[in-house]
Parts: sequence; structure tokens; C-alpha cells
Amino acid sequence: MATRHGDRMTLVAFMQAGNTSVYSGSWRHPATEHGYLDASYYAKVGRQLEQGCFDLMFFDDRLAMPGIYAGTVAEAVRYGARPVKLDLGVVLGVLAQTTSRIGLGATYSTTYYAPFHVARTFATLDHLSGGRAAWNVVTSVNDSEAQNFGVDAHLGHDERYDRADEFLDVVSGLWDTWDADAIVHDRSAGVFADPDKVRELNHVGRFFSARGPLTVPRTPQGRPVIIQAGSSGRGREFASRWAELIFTGDPGLEVARAHYADQKTRIADAGRDPAAVRICPMAYAVVGETEQHAKEREAMLLEDLVHPMASLTLLSELMNYDFARHDLDDPVTDDLIASVSGIRGLVQNLRAHLGGTVTVRDLAGHRATLLQGPRFVGTGAQVAEQMAEWFHADACDGFVLAATHMPGSFEDITRMVVPHLQRGGLFRKAYEGTTLREHLGLARPAHAGSPA
Repeated sequence: MATRHGDRMTLVAFMQAGNTSVYSGSWRHPATEHGYLDASYYAKVGRQLEQGCFDLMFFDDRLAMPGIYAGTVAEAVRYGARPVKLDLGVVLGVLAQTTSRIGLGATYSTTYYAPFHVARTFATLDHLSGGRAAWNVVTSVNDSEAQNFGVDAHLGHDERYDRADEFLDVVSGLWDTWDADAIVHDRSAGVFADPDKVRELNHVGRFFSARGPLTVPRTPQGRPVIIQAGSSGRGREFASRWAELIFTGDPGLEVARAHYADQKTRIADAGRDPAAVRICPMAYAVVGETEQHAKEREAMLLEDLVHPMASLTLLSELMNYDFARHDLDDPVTDDLIASVSGIRGLVQNLRAHLGGTVTVRDLAGHRATLLQGPRFVGTGAQVAEQMAEWFHADACDGFVLAATHMPGSFEDITRMVVPHLQRGGLFRKAYEGTTLREHLGLARPAHAGSPA
């Protein structure tokens, strides 16, 4: 069974439109620029990533300040644990005009948005960016988000995915309500578009109803690229049905190899081509001019910049569980696992990686520090070699690279790592197409009942 399309890595830049990167201590780094409220900041990062020929610039999002820990947002605000989250539709609109090739992706929730809104937002982005849009499908997991949308508590795990399945049916149906050749612009006859090629959807289901058609014509990519990052069994099944790019959080090589094989098998079982889906773990690259320099940087990042309270605040947000009732060195017991929704897959991965008892500190570190994913440390050549090891071991199709500081991390990768990947034939030297699907080697999706 073929599992990979080609021998070239996918590289994604993992962004946050806020005060910190995924690494929660990034705002304290002496080289970090605090320009996150300025459009020119995002434009600069986008141009830097385009110089490195990255496939995609992806923005994570949540719809609330972290406020689960001790029932307050105070610690998130005090320690900078991602209290700032800008509207991604606006941020990507800026980037659509200030970049020309790199893909532009964002997280949008299937729990708190409506299918028509999401379909229109990403179809619009795909047009205005010339075919570079991607949507990361999330189901939203915590009560803080629910309470910002007039709901007391979030939906249960399986119900969230049932809703998400129907949400994707509606969104993909809306994207197909226009044929690619519907618009004719016949000035002499006074005909703008062929009404036989624009259809109502008329969806009525358990969670949604949507008449349609979408008010945005069929997009340059046919449909925006679909991203998913579910790690539970149900999450992996959902990704197998829908995703074209899957983000994972596997901290070690063997864990990642097992996840990769399992996910590719599930994709095949769902009747799709495993080679047409990219699987990319989140990773950090700590690069130095010398190996010793890189190790000194790593030590500072591991020891000095992340406050333990920030870690616990973000862990509580992720798991929708108040960890204020636990000490950092408390073991993660089976009873705790049973009481916290969504924690089982994370604990299983950490147990496999650590080979022993997992503590609350381990969980918190996974969420907020460099422990969250694989960490490649060394000179540019050494980091490229470490990345190549994972790639050749069938642990991934590429990487979602997170920043330890902004924008310097991406400058280091572009300047010192990418050239070695290019010389080794593992990464492009120039963009060969204009759309994100072309960058990823993904086919244009077939249109339901008409030409794509």
C-alpha cells in the first residue's frame, strides 16, 4: 500500500495571531518582536516563509481566553498564556495581499460557527489568495469557549464529531453548488451566469439546515484544503474521512511511526488513497551556528522562559479540566484519565515516549514547552539530518514547525535548515505552482455531478 506521494517534505509554519507562539514562553524571549497587533508583522513573517518555500502558513485559534484553571483568566493574563487571539479572517485577508505563493490556513470551529459562514469565509479566501486557502476543522473542547457563545458547557466528545461530520457534509455541499463554468459574463445577451449550473443545496439534517446556494462561486482549488488534528480514535476516523493534511502531536519517533501507519491504514479503510493525505507532526527546531550554540539556546528555552503556572493554565484549557486541584508532581492515574475528556490519547503517547509514569508536570510541559513535539537541535545541517531521519523512517510526510521566538525561529529555519533540505532533494527550491494543492501534490477535487 502506497502511503506517500513523492519524496519531498511538506513544511508548515505553525502560527498564532496573538502574543505568543505555541511555545508559551516565546513572548519573553529577548529576540521576540512584540508586533502581533500590527498587520506589517504578519506580512513580514509571511514573506520570510515564502523565501523558504514553505507550503503553508497555518494559524491555530481558540474562541476564549484560557479560563478553566481555578475558574479565572487571571493566570493567563498575568503570565501571557495566550490571552490575545485576533480574528483570523482579517489576518488571512492581510496575508492574501502581502504574499503570493504560500498557503494560508486557519482554524474554524464546527461547534460555534455555522456551515454557511465557514464555507463562504474560506471560499472567499481561496479566491482572493489565488487558490491558497486551507481550513483546519476543530470541534472545540472547553467550557470557556461555550460560555462566550451563550452555552453553559461544551458538547460531549462523540456528539461534537457527529456534528462535525454533518458540518463537513454541508460545507462541501455548499462549495459544490456552483459549477466551475457557471459564470459566462455574456454582456450582449445580458446573462451573467447559467442558472442551470448554480443549485440550491436544500440540506436538512440532525444539526443543520442550509438552503444554499453559496454566494461565492466555485474556487480556484475547487475546494479549500481540509486540515484536521484529532488524536482520539474518533478523531482519527474523522480525519480519515475528510482530511487532506493531518497534524499530529507525537513526541517520539516510534510513537510517530505507529501513528503514521495507523492513520494511513484508516484512510485506506475509508476508501481513500493514503498517498493523497499528508501527515505532519508538530516539531520545534532549535538552530545554532554551532552545535554548542544550539544546545545553549535549547537549555534557555527549556529552563528559563515558561512559568509553571502558564503550563498549567494551558493544560487546563486544552483538557477542559481544572488542574488547580493537583500538584505538578501528581501522577496521572487511570481515575484522572477517566474523568478528563480527551486526555487518553495524549497520556498514551507520553507513556510510550517516556516509558514510565506520566505526571501532571509532564502533561503541562507537553502543552506549553518544547516537550510538546519532537525537538531537532543543532546546526542547520544537523537539524536537516534529524528531520530526514523521521521522514525516511515513515514517521511523517513533513513537519508543522513551531516557533520558539518570533520571527527569528522561522528566519533560522529558512536561512540555515531549508538549504540543506534542498541540497538533499527533500524540499523544493522554488514554487512550481500557484495553489496550495499544487504545493502539496493534491488533486483538484471532483465536483459532485459536474466538471471540477
